Amino acid sequence: MLRWILGGREAQGSLEKSSVLCIGEEQPKNWFTELQVLKGHFDIVRFLVQIDDFRCASAGDDGLVLVWNVETGERLQELRGHSQQITAMTTFTCDDGDTTHTSLLTASSDRSLSLWDPDTGNRVQTISDLQSSVKCLLVLERLCVFVSGGGELCVWNKDFQLQCHRPNHSDTGITALIELPKNCIAAAMDKEIVIYRLTVSTDSSISVAEVRCLSDHQDRIRALINVNDGLFASGSHAGELILWDAIEWNIMAYEHILWESQACTQAEIRLAAPKPSEMSIQHLTTNGRRSDKTVVAYRKAAHDSNVLHTMLLSDSELMSCSEDGSFFGMWTFGRVNKPSAPPLKKVVDVPNIRMLELTGDLIGHSGAVQMFVSFRENGLVTCSTDHLLILWKNGERQSQLRSLALFQKLEENEGL
Repeated sequence: MLRWILGGREAQGSLEKSSVLCIGEEQPKNWFTELQVLKGHFDIVRFLVQIDDFRCASAGDDGLVLVWNVETGERLQELRGHSQQITAMTTFTCDDGDTTHTSLLTASSDRSLSLWDPDTGNRVQTISDLQSSVKCLLVLERLCVFVSGGGELCVWNKDFQLQCHRPNHSDTGITALIELPKNCIAAAMDKEIVIYRLTVSTDSSISVAEVRCLSDHQDRIRALINVNDGLFASGSHAGELILWDAIEWNIMAYEHILWESQACTQAEIRLAAPKPSEMSIQHLTTNGRRSDKTVVAYRKAAHDSNVLHTMLLSDSELMSCSEDGSFFGMWTFGRVNKPSAPPLKKVVDVPNIRMLELTGDLIGHSGAVQMFVSFRENGLVTCSTDHLLILWKNGERQSQLRSLALFQKLEENEGL
C-alpha cells in the first residue's frame, strides 16, 4: 500500500481551514521537548537542505545561505554572494571516480546560479544574467548534471557550462521538476506536466527534447513528487490528485478530493443540499509503495491556514507545518471515528476510517513555519517567516547524553 500525505486547504467563505489526509497505522513515538533558537538571517527563511547527518543549510529572502551544525547549533559557514532572495536550493553530489563531494547549489531572483563548498564557504562556480529567475532545481547525479527551471529549462554540467535549453510555453514558468526513468524529467507548468527526454551523444554532449504534454489537470499544479521508480504523483489547487505511470506517462489513478460543507440547521439542509468544496493540495509526501486508493485516516481541520510541508516519520506518524505560525503538529493514526449522529454524505466514504490524533505541538515560532528537516535521533530543524531557525531535540535522549558525558569527564579526571 502506498502511504502518503496530502496537505492542503479548504476554503469556505471568509474562513480558511487546512486539511491533512494521511494513511498509516498506529504505533508509539517519542517527542521533542528541548529547543535551541538559531539566529543569523535577517528576513524570511524559506529553505532547509540536509547536507549530511550533522549539517544543514538554510536560505531565504535575505540572500544569505547559512550552514549549521545540528548537534551543537553552531553556525559553521555564512555564504554571501546573492543580492536578492534565494528561490531554490539543493545539494549537488558528483562522483568523479576518486572522491565524492557534496556541494550546495542555489538560485536567486537576481537571475544567478551559484555552486558553494559548504566546508569552506567558498563560491566555486557562478553564472549571472540569466534570461529569467530560476524557480526550481533538479540534480541528475548519474549524469553529473543539473537542471534549472523557470522561464526556460536549462541543463548544466558540473562546471556550470550550459549543455542545452528549451523555452517553455507557460506564463507562470516551470515551478517543479522531478526525475523519471530512461533519462526523462517531468516539469510542472501551470496546469500541465511536460515530459522531456535527455539524450547523451557519443561525444558526451547532451540535448533535450519535449516528448509529451500531460494536460489532465483542470487547475494549477501545486505538488509534483516521485513515488517510486514506476510511479509519480501530482496535485492541483482544485484538489485533483493524479497517480502517473513513470515510464508510459499514463494515468494510473485519479481522485478529485472534495469535502461536504456542514449545514447549520435542518431547515438549511431542506432548502439546499450541502455543496462540496475543493481542497487545494499544497504538499505531497509518500513512503513509495503502491496505493490501493483507500483513505485510511484524515483530519479535516488540522491547521488554521495552508499546510506548507508534511513528512511521514514512520508508517504510523507524521509531522506537518502551516502558515498559522505557532502550530507545528505531530500526528498518529488513532481510533476509528464513530460519529454520534448520522453524518452528511461523505466524499470519502470508507468503513472504519480513522481520525488523526494530535500527539503534540512544537510551539516556538512567531511566524509561519515554512518547512522542516528531520535528522532522526539528532533532532529536527524548522524555519519560519520570523527569520529564525529552531533546533528541536528529544529531551530524554539529550539528558542521557549529558549524563554520559559527565560520567566520562569524571572518569577522565579520576572522579575530581
